[in-house]
Amino acid sequence: MHTSLTADDVVDPTRLDGATAQAVVTELIMIYDADGGLRGELAYGWGKLRRTAHCSLCSITHGLVRERRSWADWRCSVPVPVEALHRNERSPEVEEITGDRTPCVLACVDGAWVFVLGPGELDACDGDVDVFANVLAASLERAELSFPDGS
Repeated sequence: MHTSLTADDVVDPTRLDGATAQAVVTELIMIYDADGGLRGELAYGWGKLRRTAHCSLCSITHGLVRERRSWADWRCSVPVPVEALHRNERSPEVEEITGDRTPCVLACVDGAWVFVLGPGELDACDGDVDVFANVLAASLERAELSFPDGS
């Protein structure tokens, strides 16, 4: 169970000090910049066709209609649970932390959510799972965070 946080309680990974060195990530949440459900999926698909909707996390995780095999393989290789949510599936706690900064990636550290990647970093991945994995690893390293296996 995660603690209830306000946006002020969220740890800024760029400001972690030695006291929290190598804090352990126990879960990752990926938030798409799109709503889920039939209506949300259709709206995103229509927007994508019209070039008025873009979600860089969607480009990383999905091909035209289904999850990319490379994404599924990466997700299975990560030593913590990885959950992907749409904007309208966020808990109030996660919504308060992410606000309109989607797509994004949050890490759970000591029961608190840490914002680790935002729209700019995900957009820079250009839909490439390997680039995403490297960008995430670099962000976690800068924040002195690691997975339980030390990676």
